[in-house]
Amino acid sequence: MRPRTHFARLALAAACVYFLEGNLRATAPGAPPVEAPLPAPPLKDIGFDQRLGEQVPLDLVFGDEAGKAVALRDLVGKRPVILSLVYFDCPMLCGMTTDGLVRSLRALRFDVGKDFEVLSVSFDPRESPEIASAKKGPVMRQYGRAGAAAGWHFLTGSKESIDALTKAVGFRYVWDAEQKQFAHATGIVVLTPEGRVARYFFGIEYPAKDLRLGLVEASEEKIGNVVDQLLLLCYHYDPKVGRYTAAVTSLVRGAAVATLAAAVGLVVVLLRRERKGTA
Repeated sequence: MRPRTHFARLALAAACVYFLEGNLRATAPGAPPVEAPLPAPPLKDIGFDQRLGEQVPLDLVFGDEAGKAVALRDLVGKRPVILSLVYFDCPMLCGMTTDGLVRSLRALRFDVGKDFEVLSVSFDPRESPEIASAKKGPVMRQYGRAGAAAGWHFLTGSKESIDALTKAVGFRYVWDAEQKQFAHATGIVVLTPEGRVARYFFGIEYPAKDLRLGLVEASEEKIGNVVDQLLLLCYHYDPKVGRYTAAVTSLVRGAAVATLAAAVGLVVVLLRRERKGTA
């Protein structure tokens, strides 16, 4: 037998033994399962189900950034509310969502704590008030308006409270075991002072115009001015995209009806004059 052929056969036999031994170890009682890539979370488990008009349970209890237990009804009731569902240790999207919200709020003349409230609620039950407090400080400095700390609350809570709140506003998210983080949608929810869902805005950037009109509508026009009320006549909320769009179709239809009515009126007047002249 040639040396090369003998060496090849020995290598093949060793490979077979190694393969069989590995399989035996993997299937032996008490052996850890063979690791395999985990499938990505299905997209159907992530997103927002728009539940406009839904009442948020105000008896839910959370812990604020100081560690004090507070019910939602203690924070809701006087002004419209922006609800931001995040988790404070999120490595990517949640920080971008909060930064985008701060930029949008800084572009508004409305003030947090004076004209509306903000609730940043963690949907990770493992997070503590200490983590919430560490997150609140930089955000308040970034927003930079006096009195905002009293109106912007960073909340953590139990799984039961989190599940009830996220279900009420239709927020769906899952734990991604492969990435070791939550897979979730990005957006904010505007609530009425009574805690009913009024508007959804998606993404990580929120146009100041849309946010302003959403707050004005949620407050039943108790905040804002005459210009805001006129803009609400020219724009309507489109729940499909979570934005305010120009009511072009309504305006065109209204103009067409007005033109037709004017034309008919003119014809009637001319016919009457003609009949009088003939008489």
